[in-house]
Amino acid sequence: MSRILLQTTITAHPDDWDIARFSLLAAELRAAGHDVVARNRARDGDDPVLSHLDDGPFDQLWLMAVDTGDGLTDNEAEAITRFRRAGGGVLTARDHQDLGCCLTRLGSVGQLNEFQDVTVDQSHLCDDQDTPTISWPNYHSGANGDCQPVFAQAPVHPLLRTARTTSGRIEWFPAHPHEGAVLANGPCATVVAQGRSSASGRYFNLAVAIEDETASDGTPMGRVVAESTFHHFADYNWDLTSGAPSFVSEPPGAQIQDDPDRLVVFKDYVRNLADWLHPNTRTCLDVEQLAPAALS
Repeated sequence: MSRILLQTTITAHPDDWDIARFSLLAAELRAAGHDVVARNRARDGDDPVLSHLDDGPFDQLWLMAVDTGDGLTDNEAEAITRFRRAGGGVLTARDHQDLGCCLTRLGSVGQLNEFQDVTVDQSHLCDDQDTPTISWPNYHSGANGDCQPVFAQAPVHPLLRTARTTSGRIEWFPAHPHEGAVLANGPCATVVAQGRSSASGRYFNLAVAIEDETASDGTPMGRVVAESTFHHFADYNWDLTSGAPSFVSEPPGAQIQDDPDRLVVFKDYVRNLADWLHPNTRTCLDVEQLAPAALS
């Protein structure tokens, strides 16, 4: 069992992608036996939990980077890096263009994420032609509520293994009209899964992992998985009846609603993530020792 901090990079906001919109993910992790604290930022300054993550009770951080650049302070970024140096596992999930670009503060974790380059005209690379206000990077893998096929090279990464398909691997991820860009930058980075744009046919990375990275002093660091979009885990992409913020204008699909077994298989991926990110060793406080006010 892992102690998981499921955290967004924004304060509570009912009409945004705050933590209430990841309730099904939290429930799935708890059903798998993990102790999950799900929360938003407490304030715009240093968050009392994130800024002391390395001293806290958690084994893993699942960071839903739903901000537009101000989602992490310097102290929080440093605490997350120290957390990894202590063996903590980290999952990050961003989205199109610059959504979640606070991740660039996280060293090698940030290097996995490619964001918009305002000095270069990249408009011709935009897959999502239906939402012209959204710029590069974005990949159109399908409508919210639909599934997208997953492509993987042999040998299949352990994160994609499942006993529920004849192929023995996860074959579908939830789709999204404009996914972000994650790259296997660095010698310890590996592409876990790829998708293919339903608009241009271009292949893009759905998830990239870091394993066996060491700090400059040789200290082994915790594992990392970077997702191309938090919509792989959002309630709305698992169950359209959960609703979405008012600014979501794209028409949804119904593939998951019509064939829920695909989502059941994808949930094996969620469980695999929690198992794979669990540190071999980590010394930290018991969860009961952390002040309840800090977890709100």
